[in-house]
This record gives sequence, C-alpha cells and structure tokens, in this order.
Amino acid sequence: GYIQACRGLMISAVCLGFFGAVFGLVGMKCTKVGGSDQTKAKIACLAGLIFILSGLCSMTSCSLYANRITSEFFDPSFVAQKYELGAALFIGWAGASLCIIGGSIFCFSIAETSNSPRRGYAYNGAASVMSARTKVHNSVPDKTPPRHFDKNAYV
Repeated sequence: GYIQACRGLMISAVCLGFFGAVFGLVGMKCTKVGGSDQTKAKIACLAGLIFILSGLCSMTSCSLYANRITSEFFDPSFVAQKYELGAALFIGWAGASLCIIGGSIFCFSIAETSNSPRRGYAYNGAASVMSARTKVHNSVPDKTPPRHFDKNAYV
C-alpha cells in the first residue's frame, strides 16, 4: 500500500511540475502571452506555489519510502529481504529541495520596490579610439570627426 501511495505522490509531483513550468513560462516578463505585468506577476506567483507543492509531494514520497526502508532494516523480526537507502532517494530529496527553493524564489521574485521607480540610463555612444596600427601609418593625427557606421560595421 505504501508503494502505491509513493507512486501516486510522485506522479502528482511530476504533473504539478509540468503545470508549474507552463504557468512559469506564461508568467515571465519576456513572453507576450499573459496580459499586463500585474497579471503576469500573479501567474508567476501561482507557478511558484505549484512548484512548492510539487516539491512537497516529491519530498513526502521520498521520505515515506525511506521511513519504511529504515524501519524494516532495523526491525530484527523482519525476515524478508532488507533494502538500503539508495542514490534514487537522495536524488529525489535533492530534486524536491531544488523545486521548493526554486518555487519560493519564483514567488518572491515578483516583489518590486514600489517606493523607488526604475531609472533609465541614456546611451552616449562609444568613444572613438585610434588603433595602434593606424597611429604607426598615420604620422599626422586626424582631427576629423568619426564617420557614421552602419549596424553591420561592428559584426
């Protein structure tokens, strides 16, 4: 029975993780789907909550299975084959922890400081610098202003 419960929790964690990823993609500022910034912030917070719920389901499943394994391992009256904690449980715990941490970061990333508005920075352009090769070949310094370059001149 506990194996079926662990399977159900892991399947629900995977499904919740998928829906959290979809909501996370919709809630990002760089996508055009989702509406205004406030709506996207709410969707991103929902994605974070779903990721936290997914991590909790996975953590519960791994912990339930590990509890059963350790209780059977240390029970002297248990005569069937005894199992040990394997790498899959540790990977499951690490993945669940990352999912919970990522979901909480996703939730807290929408909090902007409303006290100070964002300042824009003006682009002044790049300074014109003569290369060493140009200085050697041109003994007379050129006082003409730099010509306007096309967008492909820097590639």
